[in-house]
Amino acid sequence: MKVKVPPIKSQGIKTKLVPWIDDIVSNDFDGRWVEPFMGTGVVAFNIAPQCALLCDTNPHLINFYQSIKDGKIDSNIVREFLNKEGSLLLEKGESHYYELRERFNEKHNPLDFLFLNRAGFNGMIRFNRKGGFNIPFCRKPQRFAQAYVTKIVNQVAHVSQLLKEKDFEFKCQSFEDTIADTSSSDIIYCDPPYIGRHADYFNGWDEDKEKKLFNLLSETESKFILSTWHHNDFRENEYIHSLWSKFNILTREHFYHVGGSEKNRNPMIEAIVTNYSTMVLNNQEQEQQVACSV
Repeated sequence: MKVKVPPIKSQGIKTKLVPWIDDIVSNDFDGRWVEPFMGTGVVAFNIAPQCALLCDTNPHLINFYQSIKDGKIDSNIVREFLNKEGSLLLEKGESHYYELRERFNEKHNPLDFLFLNRAGFNGMIRFNRKGGFNIPFCRKPQRFAQAYVTKIVNQVAHVSQLLKEKDFEFKCQSFEDTIADTSSSDIIYCDPPYIGRHADYFNGWDEDKEKKLFNLLSETESKFILSTWHHNDFRENEYIHSLWSKFNILTREHFYHVGGSEKNRNPMIEAIVTNYSTMVLNNQEQEQQVACSV
């Protein structure tokens, strides 16, 4: 499976885990794909179901992808915008980044959001308590060279084409409201902020929210797939044992290229928690092994 990278980046993006998640979904799935924590959209845009409900409490993510769906943003508009702002960044340096960040925090233009996301430090998405984007400049004034602009333009073009062919709905709402709007024919994919780790990309995440999510997924009639962390070299995710152990848990190593220095960029064991039956998961694992051996 060749994974398509979306135009918006973030810490913890699931690009490398998409094939693993895709393996769990049955080939004959024809229901609705529901994400209460859309984030970058990388999973939904690669699973590419016919029908999807993608939600997030971050209005800027929803606004960006809704603008692509509505045709307000397309690949040509993105190319023109990034070439213009990239030239100003090269001419003025980091002062232009901070001018544009101030402009975005005032007017919330989705194209400004894209620029900040791709020019900010380490592709991070983070907001202060007042809702202001506060990621510092990546200190690369030459960031928007033509090859980089073309890469982003192609990413926008892929999403734009997908949204023309599929029935994708975007909503800015809580995970509680999203899960409440599901049925037995849906698959819910959850990628919440990782409990017990530094994450504040729009709203914080704490034990109460983790337990609320656990209760809602325990009660749902839908199939669900939850991404979380299992352990790293220093500690374990205590909630795997105290909450999620009643479900099936799969693990895999994932290296994160985040952190201010090399020593802070370490592998982590990812966990997928799901209410898919063990028999289904075992069959899919066997099919994958047979395919790899052919």
